[in-house]
Amino acid sequence: MQMVPTQRLICFGSATACLLRTTTLLAQNSIPTTLAPASTPAHQIFDLSIFVVAITGGIFLVVGGLLAVVLFRFRARKTDPAGEPAQIYGSTQIELAWTVIPVLIVVVLFLTTARIIFAIQDAPKPKTALDVTVIGHQFWWEFRYPKYGVITANELHIPVSSAGAQEAAFLKLTSADVNHSFWVPRLAGKTDLIANHVNSMWMDPQTPGLYLGQCAQFCGSQHALMLLRVYVDTPGQFAAWIKNQQQPALQDPAVAAGRRDFEAQACMNCHTISGTSATGRFGPDLTHLMSRTTLASGAMNNTPTNLRQWIKSPDTFKNGALMPAMQLSDKQLDEVTAYLETLK
Repeated sequence: MQMVPTQRLICFGSATACLLRTTTLLAQNSIPTTLAPASTPAHQIFDLSIFVVAITGGIFLVVGGLLAVVLFRFRARKTDPAGEPAQIYGSTQIELAWTVIPVLIVVVLFLTTARIIFAIQDAPKPKTALDVTVIGHQFWWEFRYPKYGVITANELHIPVSSAGAQEAAFLKLTSADVNHSFWVPRLAGKTDLIANHVNSMWMDPQTPGLYLGQCAQFCGSQHALMLLRVYVDTPGQFAAWIKNQQQPALQDPAVAAGRRDFEAQACMNCHTISGTSATGRFGPDLTHLMSRTTLASGAMNNTPTNLRQWIKSPDTFKNGALMPAMQLSDKQLDEVTAYLETLK
């Protein structure tokens, strides 16, 4: 069926809109992609991938070209004599060529890949490097900043690196349960988190902004919603964020009822809120909950409506989440939500 000009125009317009939307998302760091590296490890991985694609693309063109030539040159013709055509029984030179050349290609790819792996893994750690401990949980991320005494969840903040102020974040990765994998494509390659074992990785992003990633190792029913948000801050922004995170939770008398409800439930056994009796470690630290853009490891935006619904029924957003529905009354839900909204 042939498209009329109007249909062609609509299709072209849709394709153009899709391309522009994708370009806009890339510009806003909203698409996790390895094609727009923003830190040294990511650049090295990207350069390696281009090198591999160039070699394998060349192999494809050579093999495909030879195959096309053979199919054309030795195709059946009406003038060919009847019977079996002349048989050719190998060539030592050709057999040596198609054995030696692939071996050399594999050796080159192996050595190049090994060089990049060791360059990333053995990179010297600057004295000014930021240390962060990353702990994977089903299904959320815990981030600890030992130097500053800060513990947060799901949204990692690190300083930007520039020519005048070289900064790097060195991450120690482990798991509290099953295997997970930390992957922010624009910043570094993926690294597994394994219980009772510490892996490490580093990144030095050169452009401030938001970088998205997620767990890249299947870890259970909500693996797809174990998302990552890395905020690369300017030095001033990072210092201000750290200072805010170091403050104890605000104790607002206007929401005292919500705090009492929170401490009277099992919430305090799983979550920590500094300055209160809530010291649980099974769930995310909530001391500065409202300083985060999202809830439930990026499953939804951090709004009062979503927060209330999450407390009421976590399965609504994240089926299989380990947080249980607390069976609170509507009044208690309103009070607890109002209390948590003050935790900035």
